[in-house]
Amino acid sequence: MFKKVLIANRGEIAVRVIRACRDMGIPTVAVYSDVDRYSQHVLLANEAYEIGPAPSVDSYLRDDKIIAVAKKAGVDAIHPGYGFLSERAFFAKAVEAAGIAFIGPSAQNIEAMGDKLSAIKLMRKADVPTVPGSNGAVETYEDAQKVAEKIGYPIMIKASAGGGGKGMRVVHKPEDLESAFRAAKSEGLNYFKDDTVYMERFITNPKHIEIQIFGDKHGNAVHLFERECSVQRRHQKIIEESPSPSVPEAVKKKMGEVAVHAAKSIGYVGAGTFEFIFDNSTKEFFFMEMNTRLQVEHPITEMVTGFDLVKEQLSVAAGNPLSFKQEDVKQQGHAIECRICAEDPETFIPSPGLVRRFRPPSGPHVRVETYVYSGYDIPIYYDPMIAKVVTWGQTRDEAIARMKRALVEFTLTGVKSNIVLHNSILKSSKFLDGSYTTQFCEKDLKVEQPDLFKHIDDKVFLIAAAIASYKNRETKIDNSQIKIESTSRWKQVSRRHAMRY
Repeated sequence: MFKKVLIANRGEIAVRVIRACRDMGIPTVAVYSDVDRYSQHVLLANEAYEIGPAPSVDSYLRDDKIIAVAKKAGVDAIHPGYGFLSERAFFAKAVEAAGIAFIGPSAQNIEAMGDKLSAIKLMRKADVPTVPGSNGAVETYEDAQKVAEKIGYPIMIKASAGGGGKGMRVVHKPEDLESAFRAAKSEGLNYFKDDTVYMERFITNPKHIEIQIFGDKHGNAVHLFERECSVQRRHQKIIEESPSPSVPEAVKKKMGEVAVHAAKSIGYVGAGTFEFIFDNSTKEFFFMEMNTRLQVEHPITEMVTGFDLVKEQLSVAAGNPLSFKQEDVKQQGHAIECRICAEDPETFIPSPGLVRRFRPPSGPHVRVETYVYSGYDIPIYYDPMIAKVVTWGQTRDEAIARMKRALVEFTLTGVKSNIVLHNSILKSSKFLDGSYTTQFCEKDLKVEQPDLFKHIDDKVFLIAAAIASYKNRETKIDNSQIKIESTSRWKQVSRRHAMRY
């Protein structure tokens, strides 16, 4: 096993890896930008080194600085986490060239599957079903017109190097094609330095299902069942759960078999995820892409299978065979994950700033992964996700009930968050019956709860005003004053104190 591991990341995933290493008795090294000096991953690691200014391009994306720290600290392995350099083949190559183990797949795996066009070609060669679309890159608008006419509208334009919802455009009619095509290329160039795009049929109201797989250096590969990730906004996941509540068992079984076959066909090593799109109408599923890293939502797989995926990553990277076989992997109960973000729940605009109070939920079968604490200043430079709340139950209903309780217990002040959005989703009939699709937030939730955010500000500010008045003994508060129909003076007072507290 490794003697010392560097985590080339930040936030809750860095904390997660540090804790797994500590469980295994492995010392850890953290790296941080100047604004992350007091982040929890820095406080928990055995050693920590600053690698540059706040912008990730000057710090967490500087492979040269990270490898220099690794050599200085004497580590024999680097864990990339997710995001940043985790799916950059050049980083995996540089780590290996430095004589350090990369805790992830080979550079060849990352290169082949990181580019979506390359991945689709490999999957077609392995007889994995793929979405009908262009057979390669679409270079010009004129080419895009021809492809669109061939596969029919609606279509999806995707940046080949894209991810996280970036560089994706849905086109429903010919007159919108040109602007969407140019926007996808521009976004791909801006975010990923690659304006290559391709096109495929857009499946209306699909489900987004992913299969967690694991491979080792001895030719073994297994899957750890599926995760449903269909609660999304603008292609960004909000809530995930396992098992999927509505995809037929036979289809889920077939997805697992296809994912393992695909992993073996490319000699995949480490943790990875095959993402599929499931057509509710035809009950078909198609390969979308592969993530050659650990996923944000990996805890729900751990909760229903009992396996620690980070420990398994470390073991496999050290050259050991998988600690389990396919027949050892069972789904037990149901798990749900809510991504808690410091952002405005209406606009999804990030809400960085000082966290006044932070008290995460706890109790039976509640798991919280975070890097935030009371008094922490959330920087503006990185992803706004600050915590993941995961609940488990013997049944889906029990897991949902626990999540509702956990969100009620969650105390977070000083910054805006999307906790109220999660509460609303958990009450939705479409979510509760499991029939939701990737269009759930944009369509179903707005129809079911048109006044979702209408009175939230009033309620929050009235409560803050009551607290402020009590603290300052400004006036006596009685129940008759705590109403939604508040006066403008109350709103002004409460807004001021809500900003403070």
